[in-house]
Amino acid sequence: MNWHPRARRLADRVTHPGSRWREAVAATPRHRFVPAWWTWSGDHWALRYGPADEEAWLEAAYRDRTLITRIGTLHADQAEAHDEPAARPTSSSTLPSLVVQMYRHARIGDADTVLDVGTGSGYGTALLCHRFGADRVTSIDVDEYLTSAAAERLADLGHAPRVSPVDATGEIPGTFDRIVAMVSVRPIPASWLSALNPAGRLTTTIAGTSLIVSATKTDDGGAVGQVERDWAMFMKTRTGADYPPGLAGLMETARTADGEDVSTGRHPVIDIEENAWELRSMLEVMAPGIEHDYREDGNTRIAFMVHEDGSWVRAEQTGRGLPIVHQGGPRRLWDVLDKARDHWLWEGSLPLYGANVRISLDGAIHLRRGRWKATIG
Repeated sequence: MNWHPRARRLADRVTHPGSRWREAVAATPRHRFVPAWWTWSGDHWALRYGPADEEAWLEAAYRDRTLITRIGTLHADQAEAHDEPAARPTSSSTLPSLVVQMYRHARIGDADTVLDVGTGSGYGTALLCHRFGADRVTSIDVDEYLTSAAAERLADLGHAPRVSPVDATGEIPGTFDRIVAMVSVRPIPASWLSALNPAGRLTTTIAGTSLIVSATKTDDGGAVGQVERDWAMFMKTRTGADYPPGLAGLMETARTADGEDVSTGRHPVIDIEENAWELRSMLEVMAPGIEHDYREDGNTRIAFMVHEDGSWVRAEQTGRGLPIVHQGGPRRLWDVLDKARDHWLWEGSLPLYGANVRISLDGAIHLRRGRWKATIG
């Protein structure tokens, strides 16, 4: 199978000519790490098996896109053609440009030891091994099958990093100069700070947001840094085989019930998860844990928001008219969203990207930019 030209073209797309990562991307057979994956086919997840169609396999593997490899508890490697799992994605092979970008934010030096959090397919681990040598690389994932499969595929390419099934929110095996996470967390696990060597650096994303945080360990055991002027969203860490069930019952209430408070909204209905990452991030900082849904029906847009405290929203807008907003529960979530949008309109931007970061010993993330400050705990 002639995959090399495709890998070189991928390297051309995701690195600049002088990048230290260009050769690693060009020399790593990504398709070997994703022999099977899931694609969304309108109303269900459909299995794709690479060896059954090698051209489609290479086309998918060497595009700069994320490939979903696990839905709920079912990994594509272990699925049958007729399977249609009905759950949320729980693992993937991250798009290569983002993998490289996260490593750049971590500022990994040639002599640094690296902890790769979220093994996934093992492709990112392979890039690290190619770039720095396997003896400097450790990779962990909560899923024992993922780490086993990745270790075998890495070994087939001559790489033998330490790959272990470890809950990233618990005790970390060893100490490292750099920690880079392809999963999101909230707050920073205190064990990561303990696992960082003096002046070590971590790069991760905050769960429910698009915020990339990079921070360097300080003498007191905490860390200081900043929110990168960049964005990314990863699946959040989990401690079991699947994520806990969502708020389906409350979401159904939001879809059908009359609100305790019904008003005319001041701002249009938008798909906040897909089209307004910065706004969603600000909302998550202000009111953590909101789940979203969005629908379009002809000329009508409908947004739903629910929270585990029982609060819910349904905002419905037809054409260019103002939305009708139904709210219930102990908090008025749409009002919180309006407050974030008002800040955006008055100030011309939100204060998140570029904010200073201080991480305390318990992992709480303290943000400050100008007069604005917030804590993510």
